[in-house]
Amino acid sequence: MIWLAIIALIVVGMVFLLLEILVVPGATIAGIVGAGMMIGGVYLSYHHFDAQTGHLTLAATIVFIVVSIGLALKSKTWKKIMLNEELKGKVNVIQQDIVKKGDEGITISRLNPMGKALIKDEYYEVSSKDNYINENTPIVVGKVDGNKIIVKQKP
Repeated sequence: MIWLAIIALIVVGMVFLLLEILVVPGATIAGIVGAGMMIGGVYLSYHHFDAQTGHLTLAATIVFIVVSIGLALKSKTWKKIMLNEELKGKVNVIQQDIVKKGDEGITISRLNPMGKALIKDEYYEVSSKDNYINENTPIVVGKVDGNKIIVKQKP
């Protein structure tokens, strides 16, 4: 019966240590409890049996720790539980020739210095070349850099 308690302490202690290493960041209660349970299991082995049995239990526990951590850190283990989907959404996609320098529009929200604007019947996230532009103000596209539109107030 004491062997069951020793094995349970070591196995549950290893579960707590794996939680500490893989899930819970930093040195927390889970790691301390897990190490304590494993040390307690080895101590019980030395206390209730002879030294040779205690040494075998200690060696088996060390091998168990190394194998468990090795299996837990293998990449194939994580691929089984990992989310494998990609995000395909895009933000503020600007087609090449739709918005060009010199195009005119109107602000929908206050540009502080970023906000929304209506250019060629499409809504875009734009940046102000000047600091602030109030809403419902006519604007002119000054530059299109990738997915970033820089505007200035229409004179």
